[in-house]
Amino acid sequence: MTHHKIAGIITAVLGLCAIIAFFNAGMDTPLLSWPLTAYLGVAFSIGWSTGIPNFLAYLLAALLFILVAVGFYKLGSWVYGLVAGRG
Repeated sequence: MTHHKIAGIITAVLGLCAIIAFFNAGMDTPLLSWPLTAYLGVAFSIGWSTGIPNFLAYLLAALLFILVAVGFYKLGSWVYGLVAGRG
């Protein structure tokens, strides 16, 4: 595994943790239930604001979290390339 991949994975995990913490800021829920609460909150927001069926709202919420993880992975890999001088 190259250093680019390791940096990308670390950035993706930290980015997802930050977004999950952002969605749960001010809530009185246990730390271990934050990922599920964030996912259900995003699915509810998508479903309520657009009026689409529930299964599609859950699917879009999962797709959104996957896209965020991929985006942070690419960002971390790119920044590592810039810092290491191999961009």
